[in-house]
Amino acid sequence: MDNTKNILIVGVGGQGVLLASEIISAAAMNGGLDVKKSEVHGMSQRGGVVSSHVRIGPKVYSPVIEYGQADILMAFEQAEGLRAVDWMKEDGVAVVSMTRLVPAIVTSTKAFNYPEDPIGQMKQKAGNVIGVPADKIAGELGNPRLVNTILLGVCSNYLPFDLEVWQQMIREKVKARFVDVNLQAFERGREIKQAAVEA
Repeated sequence: MDNTKNILIVGVGGQGVLLASEIISAAAMNGGLDVKKSEVHGMSQRGGVVSSHVRIGPKVYSPVIEYGQADILMAFEQAEGLRAVDWMKEDGVAVVSMTRLVPAIVTSTKAFNYPEDPIGQMKQKAGNVIGVPADKIAGELGNPRLVNTILLGVCSNYLPFDLEVWQQMIREKVKARFVDVNLQAFERGREIKQAAVEA
């Protein structure tokens, strides 16, 4: 087995899925690793599903993670995390925001039902699921758009890059006026390491 790390990032349009994948990719390249990335934008402008596959290692040949081979699942929305949980390895880790973004089709029709407890259902399928109160932390920091950086902070505990590399990538990829608060959000995420976090 090779030393490739597979990171699957899922969410909905506007949550920062693509920025998170860019920061992870840049951190890996800074560390001298090969990186391949694949993105599915869907109807991201309308709050549709967005996903990104990021594969890092000494040499990576394909940008797409094989089904059941994700080492890390980062989910910016609970139900999207549940939809993607089967992509995880048996010993993988899922970092899931407690955010609930119920699509309009769910609230306007009876055709679909939003799961009652997506994170609970994920825990029945995967051994290491970290529920992150990202919206609450973002609110405490005064900016609801920090969910992606908070989750990046949690995920950084499972990736082999120094803190300074992460901080440098955030400074490079985030607009200057938002760098300080994003660094704070990242640090708050890094403090979350246990497998169960209560809201």
